[in-house]
Amino acid sequence: MPSPAPPLLTSLSNPRVTAAARLRDRRDRERTGLTLIDGARELRRALDRGIDVTEVFVCEPLLAGPDARTALDALHDRGATILPTTQAVFAKLAFGERAEGLVAVARIPSTHLASLAIPDEALIVVLEGVEKPGNLGAVLRSADGAGADAVIAASPRTDLFNPNTIRASAGTVFAIPLAAAPTTDVLTWLRDHDVRIVAARVDADALYNDADLTGRVAIALGAEADGLTDAWARDDIDGVRLPMLGIADSLNVSVSAAVLLYESRRQRG
Repeated sequence: MPSPAPPLLTSLSNPRVTAAARLRDRRDRERTGLTLIDGARELRRALDRGIDVTEVFVCEPLLAGPDARTALDALHDRGATILPTTQAVFAKLAFGERAEGLVAVARIPSTHLASLAIPDEALIVVLEGVEKPGNLGAVLRSADGAGADAVIAASPRTDLFNPNTIRASAGTVFAIPLAAAPTTDVLTWLRDHDVRIVAARVDADALYNDADLTGRVAIALGAEADGLTDAWARDDIDGVRLPMLGIADSLNVSVSAAVLLYESRRQRG
């Protein structure tokens, strides 16, 4: 006989619901090693990459589209813990306006820099001090689209698997090798692995399309407000800038990343 359906979660104070809701807070994510994945496409991509999903909250009236059903079928096949909820309970867990009926609790993958492996002609993105999850997610989407081999967060001010980053990345955060470490450790790692560094700086002399972005190279970009720190202004680091022809002196970091990544892809043919 088939297993009985699990009971519908109706209470906002249910311990599983409150524990999951606390994962909105970075301290709880770091303490538990867990995060939230909100959205059908994001969850499907996490499952495709073998992410360990511990439980998933499902609101049947909100399930729609092939991604939702595909993800739910995959969860059933894996024997995942499925927790049906009312819409009120689901609203406590979901993010934003795009509720798709699935919010999962998942184990955060390792982001140890020492474990990061790269190919000979690696294209790497380094983001220093980026603190807005939406910008980080947008950079990850561009990195995925341009075929980058890794993204490294240097002295990050947000965690790479912030639920809002996962959502903003459309799940591509699970597809790209990631690492995080202090800036000094990142610079040491890049030099130890013979990676050339090209740093995006508003005060650089060279234009981005005059720089060599082929071979084993890391494109470094800084935080939204302050840009890169002086650690990236050394003689062995090539500075580049994007031409700014209006009154603004810089672009959003995710836009700059997209321009530089696709220029590297163009140069690589």
